[in-house]
Amino acid sequence: MKNLFRSICTILIITLLMFAAGCENGEELDNNNIVEHRKSPIVISSITHGETYIKVVYGQPYKRGRDIFGGLEPYGEVWRTGANEATEITITRDIRMDVHLVEEGTYALFTIPEPDEWTIILNTRLGQWGAFNYDEDYDYLRFTRPALETEEVVEALTITFDEVAENDTNLIIAWDDTRVEIPIEFL
Repeated sequence: MKNLFRSICTILIITLLMFAAGCENGEELDNNNIVEHRKSPIVISSITHGETYIKVVYGQPYKRGRDIFGGLEPYGEVWRTGANEATEITITRDIRMDVHLVEEGTYALFTIPEPDEWTIILNTRLGQWGAFNYDEDYDYLRFTRPALETEEVVEALTITFDEVAENDTNLIIAWDDTRVEIPIEFL
């Protein structure tokens, strides 16, 4: 009976370890394969102007017929601005975002969606999973921007930049029927 119990425990432990390592059908998956099999892929959006480089890394969820803002993403709650890990923005030289000076660095990008405006948050606590451990004590900057209605439904969350005009661009967050534009000035 002891041997049977040990065998069952060993099988359970091996199964749990395989599950924790992301294995399927006894096959090992390396980190690249795990990333490729996500429902919400990792996307990088970037722009360069002069010596300034801005990069946004985010998990890209899809609408898939769901009500997004006010539904899947409730109004008035902090959102990771994507899926999986909190979205991060890296800035290599100081810029103005909206009218606020933002020093070079990497920040977690959170938002608080509302029907008419969003609160944009740059937070200094990196490596967060979602917004579950979001702590406003680490906020670097908060400001609001109007929520605009898109002409067409945007199936996949998209974070992009407009083309640079002189020293200005917009960081654009669009998903479902909502679009938020954040003015950026290169200094």
